[in-house]
Amino acid sequence: MTAVCAGDRLGSVAEYISGPGTYVRDGFIHASLVGLQQIGGDAMSGSGRRPIEVVAGAAVPVVPKLGDVVTAKVQRVQQNQAQCRIVCVGQRACDTDFAGAIRLQDVRTTEVDRIIMVDCFRPGDVVRAEVLSLGDARSYFLSTAKNELGVVYARSAGAGAPMVPTSWEEMRCPVTEAVEKRKVASSTAQPK
Repeated sequence: MTAVCAGDRLGSVAEYISGPGTYVRDGFIHASLVGLQQIGGDAMSGSGRRPIEVVAGAAVPVVPKLGDVVTAKVQRVQQNQAQCRIVCVGQRACDTDFAGAIRLQDVRTTEVDRIIMVDCFRPGDVVRAEVLSLGDARSYFLSTAKNELGVVYARSAGAGAPMVPTSWEEMRCPVTEAVEKRKVASSTAQPK
């Protein structure tokens, strides 16, 4: 048995018969899921071709896809975007690092022309965001343009204490009582 990933070419339709966990494209059989390739021992239907299938492995890697709600940690904030590292997809932790970017136009739906990125996110903030698209070669494009999306955890610049949300655009440090601007996620919403 050989481990395969979705899209891997397994063989030709002249040599094998497509089984569960596979699909045919341009005369070749490909894996449709991550798992183990199995080749049947007996030829079927008198054609001399053996069946080939892919059986799902125990651990399927977590990969963000369009529409997923992810949890990400802000790495760097620039004038036009915040760069993030995706750490969870839904409730599942990622095994590998995925880069994400929250662009200026994807922070919120209203008053887009008045958004200042450093008033919405700071490095170290943990945000809940939705995957908009696969983005460019380096990162997924993320959005916080819904009420339940935005900063869910932040530390104050002064004391380093975890801050408490006071409105949809402010968080307060319980130690120093300092108020800092953020694009805060609605506290009543839970990730899916």
